[in-house]
Amino acid sequence: MAEVTPSKTMVSAEHYLERLALEAQDRNERRKLLASDLDTHDMASLHAALGGGEVDEDDPAASSVGRRLALAYAEPPLAPPEILNTDEHGITRVNTAPPLQRTPLAPEGWSTNPFVRFGQRFKSWAGRGFRRKHRESRPAPRWQMIASARRWVLLVLIFGQSFIAANQMRTVLPGQGQQWLEITILALFVLLFAWVSAGFWTALMGFFQLLRGRDRYAIDSEVGDEPIPADARTALLVPICNEDVPRVFAGVRATIESLRQSGNGQHFDVFILSDTFDPDIAIQETHAWLALCRDLEAFGQVFYRRRQRRVKRKSGNLDDFCRRWGACYRYMLVLDADSVMSGACLTRLVQMMEAHPDAGIVQTAPRASGRMNLYARMQQFATRVYGPLFTAGLHFWQLGESHYWGHNAIIRMAPFMRHCMLAPLPGKGSMSGEILSHDFVEAALMRRAGWGVWIAYELDGSYEEMPPNLLDELNRDRRWCHGNLMNFRLFLSKGIHPVHRAVFLTGLMSYISAPLWCLFLVLSTALLAVHTLSTPNYFPEPGMMFPVWPQWNPTLAVGLFGATATLLFLPKVLSVILVWVQGSRQFGGPLKVLASMVLESLFSMALAPVRMLFHTRFVLTSIMGWAIQWRSPSRENSDTTWGDAIRNHWSQTLIGAVWAVGVYFMEPTFLWWLSPIVGAMMISIPVSALSSRVSLGSACFRARLFRIPEETHPPRVLRRMVRHLGRMNAAAPTPNFVQIVVDPVSNALATALGTSRHGHAEPLKRRRQERVSRALKQGPASMNNLERLAFLDDPVMLSQLHWRVWGDAEAHHGWHEHGLPSRASLRVPAFG
Repeated sequence: MAEVTPSKTMVSAEHYLERLALEAQDRNERRKLLASDLDTHDMASLHAALGGGEVDEDDPAASSVGRRLALAYAEPPLAPPEILNTDEHGITRVNTAPPLQRTPLAPEGWSTNPFVRFGQRFKSWAGRGFRRKHRESRPAPRWQMIASARRWVLLVLIFGQSFIAANQMRTVLPGQGQQWLEITILALFVLLFAWVSAGFWTALMGFFQLLRGRDRYAIDSEVGDEPIPADARTALLVPICNEDVPRVFAGVRATIESLRQSGNGQHFDVFILSDTFDPDIAIQETHAWLALCRDLEAFGQVFYRRRQRRVKRKSGNLDDFCRRWGACYRYMLVLDADSVMSGACLTRLVQMMEAHPDAGIVQTAPRASGRMNLYARMQQFATRVYGPLFTAGLHFWQLGESHYWGHNAIIRMAPFMRHCMLAPLPGKGSMSGEILSHDFVEAALMRRAGWGVWIAYELDGSYEEMPPNLLDELNRDRRWCHGNLMNFRLFLSKGIHPVHRAVFLTGLMSYISAPLWCLFLVLSTALLAVHTLSTPNYFPEPGMMFPVWPQWNPTLAVGLFGATATLLFLPKVLSVILVWVQGSRQFGGPLKVLASMVLESLFSMALAPVRMLFHTRFVLTSIMGWAIQWRSPSRENSDTTWGDAIRNHWSQTLIGAVWAVGVYFMEPTFLWWLSPIVGAMMISIPVSALSSRVSLGSACFRARLFRIPEETHPPRVLRRMVRHLGRMNAAAPTPNFVQIVVDPVSNALATALGTSRHGHAEPLKRRRQERVSRALKQGPASMNNLERLAFLDDPVMLSQLHWRVWGDAEAHHGWHEHGLPSRASLRVPAFG
């Protein structure tokens, strides 16, 4: 270690003591520090005097961590003794997580090849003399028989309707569907029409369910208000990664306060599970966790863990929790970074699980709210008005073999830990490796193990936020597209229930329908070109006595178009009727609801071709293995700039213009049919930019357009979240990485929060010295995020760097230039 001159050391020590005194909470303690006879001959002596004992020659500043924290957080103390204590080396630390109770977990490998499974089964039969293995069978509950009957009805409706539409489409085509191009078009039409038909019948059944207002097979139909048993512990898990810290902790705080108000807060613990790799955001998270625990006296109930080894993304974070603490809880409830749930909703979910011991997952239907962008407000309106029909319809067809959307759902811990750990998909390429969209797969595995997966579609008190603009939504869709394409590899996996095979298929169709629709339009244009630019063949077969005339029946075409439009838009009309029946005042009134539905439908029509092109690109890039970035979505009401809109939509504008010109020169009348498609492409730039404007969203709010009840009369839990978010955004900024290296108190807090405390191995010691010396001499600007995270994770390195920055003449000038925060930001902020 480099030697320093006594004068430099003494000046640094005196300056250090002055800085520490400035941050002392108690005025008397501040005077004592400034007037004391502490040994300031050098930094090591000062830390020894502050710590009241000998210092470790490798880490002199570690001995004073407790004293520095005690000076800055005197009344009340930083944390209770069980949280703020010392390790086996006598170094102060803050325990952010409970003691470990490890459970060994291992995922089961995937068996996706049915021919291999048949061969294995054949060998097993041959070994037993072709006798089947006796299995104990249990009578199926009544809901399974009802669900099976309902699904057969759904299939008959879809295929019957699609058959009629296919026959109608055949008569519309000029060659009556006998040419290869027309056959291909007809096949695509049938597939896409069946997809639309499935959505129509799902919404229609949901409409009748909600209109009747009673569902004897709903998961909460026979659940009372029984008290939660003391051993029915539930962990609220909040997986985050580089999220907006104030928004996350404002939602967590509002949820905790609502739980406590319900009288059941003692049955729930909260775990903030971080995969954050931005060091400054990681520092914000720890400070926000401390502030939350101090304000609510929630130490021992709210915990924080940031993984150093980030594998399998969100599902890996949940696996990590299950291995460490899963055995301590009966249930876990997964929240997203933008989720907020009321105490009554959380209590009801636990009561459902207690009343139905065969239920493995109960998914709520989160209601979107909290955005003011025009785009997001239209999406909030759509999900709030149309969404209940589709959710209730899904429940009608699926019952206990339903969806799980990865958040705002309660899960039974024991079967999840035993059956739902996810192995990577075998093979190589973009469709193998870690499972990206884990929720559908976990639901399938839970049902394969014999546990029910339900949707509590009428349960209030579950909320989330929508992407603020089209580009953020498309960024999210790109990740979901890749995940759903990967999940389809499990379609033939061993033991998956047929309903969840259908879920994998619908997940695939959600995105593969875009390139199919695009191909259908391209082939339709090609068919127009063939009939326009080529000479008709009136005698397609030799020896024919009479010509075959191409036929075009506009009446049939209009009828088919009208029938398809009815399937698409009738559910929206039924949704408005349902709102009128149940009360439309909170939606702005009956006329405002109708006007909002019409405007939202026109807007959806304008965006449909844009989404088609983007989703087609997503499917192709996923199949070809192009890398994608899994970034957290925006949690702010952010506008799309004109530059971003042009960069992202110029290609669609050009495609639409070229397509329109080509069709016009071939057949001007056909352009009227194609104008909704190409016209929407050509105006995609202004639509994307203007729809993201908060000003337009606010104007619609004042005009009572796209109103939802959560805006007209916000629930208390949402009002709390907004209030806490405003206070946190207005609070003093959290120290950044450079400040926690230099500032005495910020460094003490970060050192106490560090998790990796290794032994004194000589290779490790040399490695630490090399990193500290390099950072000291090259300065903070030379350090990337991974290097900074290494210091945050290792309190020994962080403390060594702090000591040398203050006492070493070789310290880079950038440390002290940017490392001393203002006095207003020295303390952990309180958001009470």
